[in-house]
Amino acid sequence: MGQAAIQQMVIGMISTNCYLCMNKETKDLFIVDPADQADLIVNMVDRVGGKPCAILLTHGHFDHIMAAEDLRKKYKIPVYAHEAEEQTLGDASRNQSGGWALPVSLKADQWLTDGQVLTVAGLPLQVFHTPGHTPGSCCYLLTEEKTLLSGDTLFYCSVGRTDFPGGSSRQIKQSLDRLLSELPGDTTVLPGHGESTTIDFEKGNNPYA
Repeated sequence: MGQAAIQQMVIGMISTNCYLCMNKETKDLFIVDPADQADLIVNMVDRVGGKPCAILLTHGHFDHIMAAEDLRKKYKIPVYAHEAEEQTLGDASRNQSGGWALPVSLKADQWLTDGQVLTVAGLPLQVFHTPGHTPGSCCYLLTEEKTLLSGDTLFYCSVGRTDFPGGSSRQIKQSLDRLLSELPGDTTVLPGHGESTTIDFEKGNNPYA
């Protein structure tokens, strides 16, 4: 068993999964995809007794980033995203925020690259660049937990939409094939929407595989 305690919250107007990944020993944690309602996330952080140290974005669509700026300011913590997502994050028309809520433009403090290995909150992570839903979509593998935070790349028996700006059905198929071939079958998948799954289950049941 790894060091991480993972708390899921379903928030925002499109029922986005936001995750708090906390180091059980130090109580340091990082926030994955703070969708909206920063006050609810702050309340959950207080409830688990955590100390936020970073925000990790799987991609730049509005329903995954609306609370990021408020949380960055409150906790004085950096935002991480894949380097290919800079345009989506910074453009309200590309990240869809202008059509749903207040226009949002966001810039990450640290841009990540495919295959990068880093430690956040004392938890080892590996970055998988998985374009298709957006150009800079990425997944984060908690290596000790065998847990993949898959954003809107891989869902239970599905994949993310590809009809938004920068989307590509060809690329998302390639990204799915890569995840299913490179990750161990017993890897737990925690997606950006909907219920969790495993790599083995998706190999046998995902219609896009």
